[in-house]
Amino acid sequence: MTSLNERAAAPSTDGAAALLAGLVARGVRHVVVSPGSRSQALALVAAELERAGLVRLHVRIDERVAGFTALGIGRETAMPAVVICTSGTAVANLVPAALEAHHAGVPMLLLTADRPPELRGVGANQTTRQPGLFRSAVRFEADLAVPEDTDDDGTGAQTAVLDAVAAEALAATLGEGARAAGPVHLNVPFREPLAGAVPSWLAAHAASGITVVDEDPEPAADVSGALYQGGGGIGVADVAPDADAASVVETGPRTIVVAGADAGPAAEQFAHDGGFPLVAEIVSGSRFGRRIVHGYRALLRDPALGGRVERVVVFGRPTLSREVTRLLARDDVEVLAVRGPGEPVNLNGATVAVDAVRVAGDADHAWLGEWMRASRDAAVDLSPPAPDADGLASAVPHERLGAINAEVEVMRAPLDRAALVDALWRATWPHDRLVFGSSRIVRVADELLGGKKVRVHSNRGLAGIDGTIATATGVALASQGDERPGVTRLLLGDLAFLHDIGALLLPPGEQEPRLQVVVGNDGGGTIFDGLEVASVAGDDAMTRVQYTPQTARLEQLALAFGWEYHRCTTRVALDQVLTAPTGGRQLIEVPLAR
Repeated sequence: MTSLNERAAAPSTDGAAALLAGLVARGVRHVVVSPGSRSQALALVAAELERAGLVRLHVRIDERVAGFTALGIGRETAMPAVVICTSGTAVANLVPAALEAHHAGVPMLLLTADRPPELRGVGANQTTRQPGLFRSAVRFEADLAVPEDTDDDGTGAQTAVLDAVAAEALAATLGEGARAAGPVHLNVPFREPLAGAVPSWLAAHAASGITVVDEDPEPAADVSGALYQGGGGIGVADVAPDADAASVVETGPRTIVVAGADAGPAAEQFAHDGGFPLVAEIVSGSRFGRRIVHGYRALLRDPALGGRVERVVVFGRPTLSREVTRLLARDDVEVLAVRGPGEPVNLNGATVAVDAVRVAGDADHAWLGEWMRASRDAAVDLSPPAPDADGLASAVPHERLGAINAEVEVMRAPLDRAALVDALWRATWPHDRLVFGSSRIVRVADELLGGKKVRVHSNRGLAGIDGTIATATGVALASQGDERPGVTRLLLGDLAFLHDIGALLLPPGEQEPRLQVVVGNDGGGTIFDGLEVASVAGDDAMTRVQYTPQTARLEQLALAFGWEYHRCTTRVALDQVLTAPTGGRQLIEVPLAR
């Protein structure tokens, strides 16, 4: 059988080579491919780049899964992954991931193959209007010219043009020259023949600009001494802010710091140095340190604390509590929002957006002390009770038996949501990654968990359940590259899990991520039980269209997709699974009461 490199050259392959080589030469390391006919030149060039050791290739049959896998990679590395797909509905399946990337400020490069212009709008097979499909979300888009030429040595005009397009696309997705990173769409039309010999210059061109890229950047908490900027390390280049442009935060007004999704360590550092109480969502990456406020929802409702706030400094995008939303919408509170990777926050219509902040003046110890005392009283200790050592060692039969029975009761106690989130939090360390799905469970975690410096991810750009497993897979693959240690743990509800079961499928031969998917299975959408709909809907309608009960057998799904399966009904069993050495993919089901 004739190999691809022995076949005749084709403009489609040379054009694909020029475009992908330009991206790889500038630092792109991950390519996610969904197979198709019209995109075969791009896919085969990606395979050759993988063979040369220049990229990591991930193949997904579902474009929606491919898009969210790329999103997870972009979240973790702050560098875009390339997504390649064929024409038609394949392209539309990338819209959910592109929208999340837009609102969260995550870099992503969408390369969609297409029919040439003369076949659009004339009834040609698998053809729709692809240019402009992502227009409301992308930082840059281009409907490229059809490749017409082959290039013997990589110095032709077509190669130079596509290399320039690659440079412009990468700069746009990283937010260079603007502020917000985000998705970029390149629509790439091809005429037949759709594939030919891979040009001999591909590897050399792709490697020409390669430098060592850190795929595990630690976000800078303090970029320039007393200056603090947002970002959390997601899709934002580490560029020191201009000291003259930084907003000065005087310590006089009663101030709190609010850290939303992707705020990162900068929020904690700013609160610490300014002596400000820190309200840090569990998905912020800022919930650690001496200034964090436990039980913040109740304290924000307290007129003596939340009612007296005069100023809020916001990092990231807060989405998990109505109390924070109401605070940021108040017209009697000054709000400074530090620009980060995602959509800017302006709930009261008068929020001042700033690139960086710096503190001036002495801390208000009385104000901070009020919050810290209230926080201490609101802290919840979720630790299982300590064993009765004296009773267990007692020679008196009834004392020893009572202590043993108490231990057995602890071991047999069924898991609830509080114990579930506590177990996951305790099992996760700085070299691990923790991903939260959008569900009732993340709100329980936000309400109860204490401080710990771990890397947290969550798709809070649109707060949807779409693509959660795929996103976590992308995070795992990116964070564990180059034999780095750690486990990625995903905590989500059963509906979010079922919404993305296609992401459980991984092709043989690809790297097996260390990934624990923990499903809190309460049989449906219990998050709606706490919303307004529960007070107005009848029981039948509530169950039918909101709770949406399900009876899927997760063990059989795990077996079908090649995952190791565990069902944990007690805290002891869950702790054992979470902390045992993990070498691959595990699905952990935790049954929960509605």
